[in-house]
Amino acid sequence: MSARLLRHAALVPALLSLSACVSVAQSPTNAAAGPWIDLQRAEAWRGYRMDSLPTGWDFDAASGVLTRRAGADIITRQQFNDFELELEWRVAARGNSGIFFWANEGTDRIFENATEMQVLDNAGHPDGRSALTSAGANFGLYATQPSAAKPAGEWNAVRLVARGNRVEHWLNGVKVAEYELGSSEWLGRIRASKFAQWPSYGRARRGHIGLQDHGDVVSFRGMRIRELP
Repeated sequence: MSARLLRHAALVPALLSLSACVSVAQSPTNAAAGPWIDLQRAEAWRGYRMDSLPTGWDFDAASGVLTRRAGADIITRQQFNDFELELEWRVAARGNSGIFFWANEGTDRIFENATEMQVLDNAGHPDGRSALTSAGANFGLYATQPSAAKPAGEWNAVRLVARGNRVEHWLNGVKVAEYELGSSEWLGRIRASKFAQWPSYGRARRGHIGLQDHGDVVSFRGMRIRELP
């Protein structure tokens, strides 16, 4: 083989490697994600197992803020597969709420089937004493970093990503929880929790996004979602 051909052959692996790197760099995780869907409107929501938005949930069109003052749990009218959700929440002093995903309405109450990201005033509510039930936690199952949450009355930014069985909770730019639905670890934690009594808990891989009525004043804004490939 000539020296020129030898040099060419030696370059092939490097070029292939560079090509692979460029391909990865041009294909980030969410590159093929669908368009953002605006959830910051009253008509995007209805009550859990209801046809309309229950009284007590008020949407201020001027500020784009949805506030729970009374009522019931609510869910998106639309259902989603793998998704990326962004929103901000602000809870009153000693307040408690939650963000559910892949809710299926197959049980009397949403928390009996849908997985929850906790919304909480960590300083004022008793649940704030445990990282398993503090703001940002996969409620009762996977602990969070409580210090990532802002105090009552301030806005907290959420990014919730669910792709296949993998779920990530982000709070104010910090990844505060990560877990794999259906894994042996997940199933073990379910068996040791109150959720063991509901066989459908955390089983769905498509469903509604939900916002919890826990008896306290809580507001949400900047709500949008997109489906992931």
